[in-house]
Amino acid sequence: MQRPGIKYILMFIVLVVAQVLFLNQIQFSGFINPYVYVLFILLLPLSAPRYAVLLLSFFIGLTIDVFSNTLGMHSFASVFIAYLRPAIIRVITNREEDMHDYPGMAYTGLAWFLTYTAIMVFIHHTVLFYIEVFTFHNFFNTLYRAFLSSLFSIFVIVLSQFIVFRD
Repeated sequence: MQRPGIKYILMFIVLVVAQVLFLNQIQFSGFINPYVYVLFILLLPLSAPRYAVLLLSFFIGLTIDVFSNTLGMHSFASVFIAYLRPAIIRVITNREEDMHDYPGMAYTGLAWFLTYTAIMVFIHHTVLFYIEVFTFHNFFNTLYRAFLSSLFSIFVIVLSQFIVFRD
């Protein structure tokens, strides 16, 4: 097996274990729920085939669903951001030749990575929380919850880039 394959398998396992055992237990005032497993989708290679990104996103979402008993909500939100990922990357990237295949902060810079992470995480959390409540009755309350959870998740993801993913 190649080194990049092992890297992504380990990242998958570590993020799922961290999410299920630690981060799912964090809930501040019912508003902040960090979902850091999204980092796996964010760091998939840009040259990866779209079907592979969608399948891997579904698989990590399904794994979180199984351990969280959430009936496909994480799967849907994960596949949704994986589907939007190429368009978001095209929108925030100036020129294609400037991009490295690995979209980590060490290769893309803090500004690009922060923009990319913020957009992807906010979309993921918004979709996830609206599917969870399945109503627009408390629209702004749910949006506020998605915003606060996104801020905390983005903070943890960027912090992980400084500490763990220093490639």
